[in-house]
Amino acid sequence: MAGIFDGFSRKRIPAGEVEINLSVGGKGPPLLLLHGYPQTHAMWHKVAPELAREFTVVAPDLRGYGDSGKPRSDPAHFVYSKRATANDMVAVMDRLGFRSFLLAGHDRGGRVAHRLTLDHPERVERVAMLDIIPTRTVFQRVDRALATSTYHWFFLIQPELPEALIGASPDFYLDWTLKKWSRVAGAFAPEAVAEYKRCFRDPATIHATCEDYRAGASIDLEHDEADIAKKIECPVLAIWGGGPITARAGVVEAWRERAANVTGFPIDCGHFLAEEKPAETVKALRGFFRSLPP
Repeated sequence: MAGIFDGFSRKRIPAGEVEINLSVGGKGPPLLLLHGYPQTHAMWHKVAPELAREFTVVAPDLRGYGDSGKPRSDPAHFVYSKRATANDMVAVMDRLGFRSFLLAGHDRGGRVAHRLTLDHPERVERVAMLDIIPTRTVFQRVDRALATSTYHWFFLIQPELPEALIGASPDFYLDWTLKKWSRVAGAFAPEAVAEYKRCFRDPATIHATCEDYRAGASIDLEHDEADIAKKIECPVLAIWGGGPITARAGVVEAWRERAANVTGFPIDCGHFLAEEKPAETVKALRGFFRSLPP
């Protein structure tokens, strides 16, 4: 983490069966930032210092990612379900002394944020979803174009195969993925990419992140179907770039099917908003989270 997240404290916090690695810094209302695939919490390094001027920023590695714990997977994939991961985040915020908090999630982190707001509605005051639509909606919309642009959803859920292929050249796979889903040249700081690669070279990380997607195509959908009548109660902000899932219209509409109060708008970039357009991302998040009632 040399050169990024300077001024933040590094912590490891027990959360049930796992320990969660995180950085925390700033002052003000607590703001939990959840990263996506195939990254770590280092993806927030351009926006976290700015947000820390007004918020206490908590940026963890999700279970299975980065330097957080990687519990043994199970046949039902519950261990890497969004419910299990969301419970980790609630436990972390409890240990830090935060009963309620603001929440932002990018990519897989947004899917964890969605589940967290459903399972623990009393904990989340506002939630921002970055470049995603709900998991259930993605599977309902699959056609040739979406399957092509999001091939990894179907590749990563195969048994054993993705671990073997990605493990043969993890640096190439990570570089290829970042390039494929970004549109702003030079967006990724070398220090951040080095951190992603360090973590992604671990076979346990590759397996755990595949399990994340296997859960997304199985038990997460079961949980979503069971909660189909429930909506997110707190205000939701949806912002998106030109990611493979959000490139087509209908992001705000998709979230309005799952939440009562949704606003949103696009940002001119690819999938990785916080690194491609950090100033615009900070402005959007700061404006949304500042809207808390006095």
